[in-house]
Amino acid sequence: MFVSVTRLRLRSLLLLPAFLHRSRQCIKQATVSPGFRNGATLFDRGLVFWTLTVWDSERAMKAYRGAGAHAAVMPSLARWCSEGAVTNFEQDIDTLPAWSEAWKRLSEKPRFFALDHPSGRHLDRRIEPQPAEGSWRSSSMH
Repeated sequence: MFVSVTRLRLRSLLLLPAFLHRSRQCIKQATVSPGFRNGATLFDRGLVFWTLTVWDSERAMKAYRGAGAHAAVMPSLARWCSEGAVTNFEQDIDTLPAWSEAWKRLSEKPRFFALDHPSGRHLDRRIEPQPAEGSWRSSSMH
């Protein structure tokens, strides 16, 4: 199974309505995409948003990423976000890893997005320390 972890920080609360609207479209697209197995989103403090998805293969994830609502929103993220990173890894099962595992994997091997207005943390290529588990609000993508 191919796992994808994404962390995005919005630069402004004013961008939240458009971001949430586009996020709902991307979630809907993911859940009907061939090869999608499982997924969840997480809203963290400080306008930080995470996605965690499990796919049959890297090819299935890339097909989703390059089409529909997801492909349409990607150019906007460079303007909307002050931080953005992704990581991917393989696992043997189709269940979601714990958020703590997702954070650990992202911290170990992040790939940072090119952003128009990056924060100092983004420029320094640092992932924020893991928040307390209780401060996260997670929801399933099913």
